[in-house]
Amino acid sequence: MKGPETSSTRPYLIRALYEWCTDNGLTPYVAVQVDESVQVPREFVKNNEIVLNVSFDATSSLKLGDQFIEFKARFGGVAREIIVPVERVVAIYARENGQGMAFPTVPAPGTGLTSGSATSSDLVSAPMRSIGPAPAPGGEGKVSPIYLPAPSGSATDGSPDDQPEPPSRPPAGGGRPALKRIK
Repeated sequence: MKGPETSSTRPYLIRALYEWCTDNGLTPYVAVQVDESVQVPREFVKNNEIVLNVSFDATSSLKLGDQFIEFKARFGGVAREIIVPVERVVAIYARENGQGMAFPTVPAPGTGLTSGSATSSDLVSAPMRSIGPAPAPGGEGKVSPIYLPAPSGSATDGSPDDQPEPPSRPPAGGGRPALKRIK
């Protein structure tokens, strides 16, 4: 017996991480897997991916809806309207420290893959970069890194504040980052 159909958690998680970034003075970036359903400046798309700065300063009329992320932004000084289906967002993260969340990619039409038949690591072919520790699946207290696709295409309005990738900083103490368990 099947339960009632539930809505996707992706738009809720995107909104939550966007709010976390803005509350902490960080710059939220979204990595988008581009196809014909995505309305972005194609000249900034590389390897069918674009990274967008969705901060308050970089956008106007931002709407983080359940189906679409919509806003207006300047690209090379030209105002453009951006529409991204939420299902095409593969990651949202803070530019300054790389903390965020990656989502499973949606298979391209004609690949023969169906939803749930492959994991995000099976479908993402872009180089990966670690963005910090996360609990290992099924492992109480164990830590494994979260990986995001390295931004290959980035769109900015040309201001020095817009960087396509978070600056690389060595973790405090020079070692590998770790979670501290508080009881």
